[in-house]
Amino acid sequence: MRSASYFQNQISWLGPAKWIGTLAGITGAVLVALNTEVSGYGFLLFLASSLLWCAAGIAQRDDSLILLQATFVIINIIGVYRWLVV
Repeated sequence: MRSASYFQNQISWLGPAKWIGTLAGITGAVLVALNTEVSGYGFLLFLASSLLWCAAGIAQRDDSLILLQATFVIINIIGVYRWLVV
């Protein structure tokens, strides 16, 4: 049987990923709320945030977090397309 420290080392990226995802989400929300010429980049930050949180959900085996963030990934891809591509 593997020790608790083995599992802790396997997900050592999880804490930083969650904080980066949180800060990216907050910054993205501010950019979108400002509704300026750079607001579209908020969706890129939202996308990065959702991907990081989706990875965290997978690592933690949290199905509700995975579903929520996977849905946000799709929504954010639409936002990136509508604001930055078209």
